[in-house]
Amino acid sequence: MGTVFSFDVRGGEPTAVRAALDEAVAGLHRVDEVFSTYREGSEVSRLARGELPLGACAPEVAEVLELAAEAERVSDGWFSTSYQGRLDPTGIVKGWAVERAARRVAAAGATGVSVNGGGDVQLLGTPGAGRPWRVGVSDPLRPGGLAAVVSAAGADELAVATSGSAERGAHIVDPRTGRSAVTDLVAVTVVAPRLTWADCWATAAFAMGAREGLRWLESLDGVEALLVTAGDEVRCTGGLAGWLG
Repeated sequence: MGTVFSFDVRGGEPTAVRAALDEAVAGLHRVDEVFSTYREGSEVSRLARGELPLGACAPEVAEVLELAAEAERVSDGWFSTSYQGRLDPTGIVKGWAVERAARRVAAAGATGVSVNGGGDVQLLGTPGAGRPWRVGVSDPLRPGGLAAVVSAAGADELAVATSGSAERGAHIVDPRTGRSAVTDLVAVTVVAPRLTWADCWATAAFAMGAREGLRWLESLDGVEALLVTAGDEVRCTGGLAGWLG
C-alpha cells in the first residue's frame, strides 16, 4: 500500500499474540496483493478492467465495496471509489485493513493494541493500567511540530486519521470534477471509534473545504475533528476538546 505499518501490542499470552500478529501482518500483505491499483494482476485491477466478475473475487472485495458505498451515501458523494472513471477503492482500503489487523491481534487476548498505517491509527484497549493511548497529530504547516495530541482515555477503541496535502501534495480528488480538490484546507484529522470510517470522513471533509466540511463532520455521531486551513486557521468540532490531552 506504499506506506509503513507499525504495531504496538501489550499484554496477552505471548504465543497466541505472536501468532495473531503474524497473521495480521500476512493479512496486510494479502490486502495489498488483492486491492493494489498498481499491480496489473491484482483482483481489483482485473475487476476494474472487466476481466474478473465481483463474484469471483476474494470475499473482502465485496465487503470493502459495500462499505465504500455506505461512505459515499453518508458523505453525499464526496467520498467515492471512482477515479477518472475507473474503480479505485484506495481511499477506504488502508483504514479498513489497519482496523482489521488491530482487531485480529486484540481477539487473541492482547490487552492493548495500536496499529499505525502511514499515520492513521487504530487503538484498542490500553497500553497499561491507568494509562491511555496517546497520538500526536502533525502540524501540516510546521514540519516536526504537533497540532494536537489525542488521548484515548475512557475509550475501549479509538481511531485517528488525517487527510491533507502537506506530505503528499494535491492527491485528494473532488469526485464531482474528477480533478484535484480545490480547497482552503491543508489537513483534516478525524477522531472516531473505527478507522475504516475515520479515514473516509477525513478524505471527504478535506474535499468539501473548511466551512462545509466542518458543518458535515459536526452532523456525524461519535465523530470529532480538527481542520487546518492554508491560512493557518484551526477549526474544531464542538466535542474535540474531550479527546485532547
